[in-house]
Amino acid sequence: MRQIEIFEIPSPCIGVCTSGPKGFCEGCFRSREERLHWLSIDDNTRKQINDACMRRKTAYLKRQQAKIKVVEEDTQQDLF
Repeated sequence: MRQIEIFEIPSPCIGVCTSGPKGFCEGCFRSREERLHWLSIDDNTRKQINDACMRRKTAYLKRQQAKIKVVEEDTQQDLF
C-alpha cells in the first residue's frame, strides 16, 4: 500500500541561486532542469531530487574538507 503525503514536499532552495561550474545551484544543489520543473513535478520526484541534493551537498563538503586538509599539510614547515 502506498503512503500518501499529507504535506507538500518543500523546495530545498535557500535563496542563494547561483550556478556552479557543473550547473548545479550552489545553494540547494539542484540542477537547472530540477529548478525549472519543480512546481510541475510530483511529490515522489521531489523526494528523489531532495535526496540527490543531499548526496551532492555531502560530496561537495567532503571535497572542500579534503582541499583544506591538503592546504594545511602544505603550509606546515619541515624542520629537517
